[in-house]
Amino acid sequence: MDSVSLYDQLIENNPAIERKGKTTPYTSINGHMFSFLSKEGDMALRLSAADREAFMEIYKTQLMEQHGRIMKEYVHVPQALFAKSDELAEYLQKSFDYVSQLKPKPSKKKK
Repeated sequence: MDSVSLYDQLIENNPAIERKGKTTPYTSINGHMFSFLSKEGDMALRLSAADREAFMEIYKTQLMEQHGRIMKEYVHVPQALFAKSDELAEYLQKSFDYVSQLKPKPSKKKK
């Protein structure tokens, strides 16, 4: 299964989360992105400091890098875990919970 299909399947299993983005799939709440799929098909999750450290230790991964820049709060989801939607769903929920606690960003949409 391709990365977009795996990502969509993961998101569809959580009715509280809406997939956004046509060319670059992502999820966000209150103006804060908390997961995305890179053009290369790599998935990133935004986690709290404690969850981020635990995730990187358990899955032997690192912070996500995009366009030559390290994304401080985002972990790179290893391909082996990406295929295990039941296991990954727990971390997607942790990501959603973490970002839900952040102060909402003001909307940039014109009224």
